[in-house]
Amino acid sequence: MNITWSCKAFNTLTPDELYSILQLRNEVFVVEQNCVFQDCDDKDQQSYHFMGWQHNKLIAYTRLMPAGLAYEEISIGRVVISPSIRRIKIGKELMIRSIDKLHELFGKMPVKIGAQLYLKRFYESLGFTQSSDVYLEDGIEHIKMIRN
Repeated sequence: MNITWSCKAFNTLTPDELYSILQLRNEVFVVEQNCVFQDCDDKDQQSYHFMGWQHNKLIAYTRLMPAGLAYEEISIGRVVISPSIRRIKIGKELMIRSIDKLHELFGKMPVKIGAQLYLKRFYESLGFTQSSDVYLEDGIEHIKMIRN
């Protein structure tokens, strides 16, 4: 699969890129997961946006956050793959590239995430370990995980 990867600070995103990001996040987090929540949480402006494009369509995305924004550690959030391409299993590539870019941007240090509980094994395969009890976020079971 031919995917073009890019990473941009919020203030360098084009209007079309920002629209594509919000559209994909809404498609999955609001519509598919039937979860009403405030996606625009004032963290986007201080984050980097890691994007995977195929034929000018955003198909994969993560939000890369500096230490102190979501957690004391650097963090990856809003991990999303377009439902139209999930069958090709690019989630692992997206996360590996995101971790590499996060370390390039902020230095090699521990990474903390808030993960949906059903994805625990997936994140463990990337070196994350559970660091909290299960908690509900927007009606979905989550756990905090860390990768040292």
